[in-house]
Amino acid sequence: MSLPEFKLFLPRTLDEAIAFLAKHGGDIRVLAGGTDLVPSLRQKLFEPRYVLDLRHVAELKGVRTTERGTEIGALTSLAAIERSQWLRQQYPVLTEAAVTVASPVLRNMGTLGGNICLDTRCLWYNQSLSWRKACGFCIKKDGDLCHVAPGGSKCWATFSGDTPPSLLCLNAEIELVSPFGRRRMPLNEFYTGIGDSYRKLQPDELLTRIFLPAASAGMGGAYRKLRIRGSIDYPLAGVAVALRRKNGYVEDARVAVTAVSPAPLLVKGAPQLLNNKVLNESLAEAVGDLAVRTAKPLTTSALTPEYRREMIRVFTKRALLAAAGN
Repeated sequence: MSLPEFKLFLPRTLDEAIAFLAKHGGDIRVLAGGTDLVPSLRQKLFEPRYVLDLRHVAELKGVRTTERGTEIGALTSLAAIERSQWLRQQYPVLTEAAVTVASPVLRNMGTLGGNICLDTRCLWYNQSLSWRKACGFCIKKDGDLCHVAPGGSKCWATFSGDTPPSLLCLNAEIELVSPFGRRRMPLNEFYTGIGDSYRKLQPDELLTRIFLPAASAGMGGAYRKLRIRGSIDYPLAGVAVALRRKNGYVEDARVAVTAVSPAPLLVKGAPQLLNNKVLNESLAEAVGDLAVRTAKPLTTSALTPEYRREMIRVFTKRALLAAAGN
């Protein structure tokens, strides 16, 4: 599968990147690490006239600490997240999630911003052009039929990023920059829950920074991921947990799931169930039951929805007990 023809632009500054994006925003794709975009280009899922390669924009890389918390450039590689002693000590759920992404080679290329903006995936969508043509295409690309929910008008392609659920547990915020200025929003508001229009990112906007609040620093964390192989594969179900205990009681806790919906989701009700309680296996199982009600896996992957749903239950319990150990 060869790449489509396109013109490549390599800006050196954020201002150059924003100006080019504003000029060609309707027919352009942004390349951060390329680990997801390049295979999609080969599959003819995208055929843009222009590709904006951000790899040389140095101001979008690095981890910085401030009085208000920690800032991470959107182009910071997942390998750098994995190796950061500061993040490992203060925000362990993020480094645990980062280390599970793909493989060491791909983590050297892939970026945190790219993982946040990762395209949604589906068994019927992530295929070659000839395969998709034989199936009559789908709502997400070139067609009007959903093979996952026949007769439905909504795309159920699944969000499969590993780091966003951990960032949700940390109450992360993101910065978006356009020719009209900067706007900051909670990551929880970035995703729409619609597979073919899954993020609130305008054509002339770039994700530039991720903010982790000081209030989330020092929380114990864990991430558990279901995949067919022990490396390379996207998650088919994932659970992130961040919690803080005081005198043996849970003081603050959040649980999030991924790869079981068109968006990563916080498990509603989990903090209320956990806070001011002593965490034990019985309580962890109860939160697992709550997480299952949040997860909505459908036939978007090779594994059955029933198995993925049950693994959310199992991984929630395991992640909670592991986070308490941290």
